Amino acid sequence: VQLQASGGGLAQPGGSLRLSCVVSGSIFSNSSMGWYRQAPGKQREFVAIISKGYITNYADSVKGRFTISRDNAKNSVYLQMNSLKPEDTAVYYCRLWSTSSIYSGQGTLVTVSS
Repeated sequence: VQLQASGGGLAQPGGSLRLSCVVSGSIFSNSSMGWYRQAPGKQREFVAIISKGYITNYADSVKGRFTISRDNAKNSVYLQMNSLKPEDTAVYYCRLWSTSSIYSGQGTLVTVSS
């Protein structure tokens, strides 16, 4: 199983970005998917998760600003990030929870700065 995240870049405060993560393999539709992030000098933290039944949960710091979604036909999970703040600057990683394992991919850098 491989996870490939993309969509990071530079955004201004108040701006938006959309992250994507494509998963290889056939376990996507039966797995929960999520996003974590790691800011410089800080520990990796939970951002959002979506279950195979499309139930979502968010960190308090992004609730109301970020939206996680998935497309099982494309083996993809997305993170729509609106009203970005400088403190959202981090490397964002997608993660997959299957019935037996947890997988993470390479991250994509999001920088929020004017």
